[in-house]
Amino acid sequence: MPSALFSFRPAVLLMLGLALSACGQEPDVAAPAQRNIETIADEYLEAMLQRYPTMGTYYAIPGARHDDLFDNSLVAGDAWGLKQDAWIAELDAITAPTEIGSRDWTTFGILYEEIASSIATRVCRSELWYASSATAWHTDLPFVFDLQPLETPELREQAIVRLGKVPAYIDTEIENLRRGLELGYSAPRVTVEDVPGEIRALLDGDNPFVNMIRRAGDAEFEVRVREVFDEQIAPAIERFAAFIEVEYLAGARAEIALSANPDGAECYPALVRSFTTIAPPADKIHAVGLEQIEAIRAEMREIIGEHFGGEDVSAFLRRINNDPQFTYRDEDAVLQHSLDTLDAVRDRMSEAFNLLPKADVLIKPYPEFRGTATGEYQSSSEDGTRPGIFYIPVTDPQHRSRAGQQTFLHHETYPGHHLQGAIALELGDRVHTLARYLWNAGYGEGWALYSERLADEMGLYSEPLDRLGMLSDQAARASRLVIDTGLHTQGWTRQQAVDYMLANTAWSAVDIESEINRYIAWPGQAVSYMLGMLEFRLLRELAEEQLGDNFSIREFHDRVLENGSVTLPMLGEAVAAWIIAKQAETQN
Repeated sequence: MPSALFSFRPAVLLMLGLALSACGQEPDVAAPAQRNIETIADEYLEAMLQRYPTMGTYYAIPGARHDDLFDNSLVAGDAWGLKQDAWIAELDAITAPTEIGSRDWTTFGILYEEIASSIATRVCRSELWYASSATAWHTDLPFVFDLQPLETPELREQAIVRLGKVPAYIDTEIENLRRGLELGYSAPRVTVEDVPGEIRALLDGDNPFVNMIRRAGDAEFEVRVREVFDEQIAPAIERFAAFIEVEYLAGARAEIALSANPDGAECYPALVRSFTTIAPPADKIHAVGLEQIEAIRAEMREIIGEHFGGEDVSAFLRRINNDPQFTYRDEDAVLQHSLDTLDAVRDRMSEAFNLLPKADVLIKPYPEFRGTATGEYQSSSEDGTRPGIFYIPVTDPQHRSRAGQQTFLHHETYPGHHLQGAIALELGDRVHTLARYLWNAGYGEGWALYSERLADEMGLYSEPLDRLGMLSDQAARASRLVIDTGLHTQGWTRQQAVDYMLANTAWSAVDIESEINRYIAWPGQAVSYMLGMLEFRLLRELAEEQLGDNFSIREFHDRVLENGSVTLPMLGEAVAAWIIAKQAETQN
């Protein structure tokens, strides 16, 4: 593991046998009577569900209504900020819980970081410039209607009400982006150019808004949905597409670095902290990425030398995206490969886990309006009855290597996002409800990337090509450390970033083009994967070293999964406490 990482990882090695500190300050003796952590968390949860009403739909929360959307107005954002300031002041006045793994410890740590990192990112003013193919409203809003419950007349009525709020939401996005241009904020032009086409793809019949009628089986409901879509939503979609074409692209910045926006240099580290829950400097992130790439390429050379004639690494990685022996014949073959892999791995999870989710997971091809999106996972329900959904890209199959398909599935389903996310949702009263809903990318994406390696340990890759695909995906996440910091802090060009990923991964050229645009449009998010995985690996190696024959992979996974999506420093504390407890058991 690279020494460059040690300066910003949790100081677990130094803290074994000691109580680890958490965020928080001693209370002011002159302050009024304090509310307890549970009460503050209850209030935050209630306010959060009001602010983000689609959460009730995403997680199928009992008793939730499904008739509202997020208030994306700037006024509502300012009001939310005032509430955050009040909550953080209260939390700062509370002595942080010290019983690692307790309900209060988990609640306090997750809630504090959620609010504090959000406050820190206000400098970014993201609401004024998230207009790209990776960040505009069409990347998430339509999908809630894929999950919209429709089983009763009342639920279908709620769906109509929510559907009717989409036009105002879209028009508010136009207002926000227009205001951003006035203040000097914009998304880079290169990341916005495809947006009008992607938005207009929603005007075709196959979109989540209209597709509700297939699930409802209600003729009257169908008439009302089509009426709202045709008379209200479709014109709003066209207004947004025209605004981007006529007004926004003309004012969007040519520069790709975040520093081109007001306070962009201050925004970048705030975003890194927000996504990862740690705050390494950009130059350190860059250096770790370079070290990881070197190590992964050495692993690739070994496999290529043993199984593929010792071809140059970069040349072979490019060839497997075009050589028919390594690619797919058609889109159905892409989908079927993932379905077969899912069937093969689902029942193997008990070999490495005691905790397993009730919820299953489905695989679906990406809808056309998402363009060149590279895949994503949508959550299962809180009670485990509604499965998660893994959306995969199937386009351009003749230039899509089979090499990465199994890794992709392990990352998104088992043992990755679905297993971890569904376990968190199904924890019940063991944790506060917030710990089931809140999520950070350092932990979540770090776990999913760790899962790719775990799948290799478990022998879940079918052939050497699949193992090479795993290494390619690991290299892609290491490349992100180099590229994201390069683009936003070191003056890298877009082509430089594309070339770097082409040289070090087996990802298809079309996916790489889309990915680089994502890193440009969504700064900081891409570094969370590898930084998080390295922490999981370091902690596991530490536990194996300290516990020796007493180390249990199932118990280790229990400890890292049993409290929901904790921060990376909290993860370090939890593992350290477990190591101490296991050592005490042995001594007794």
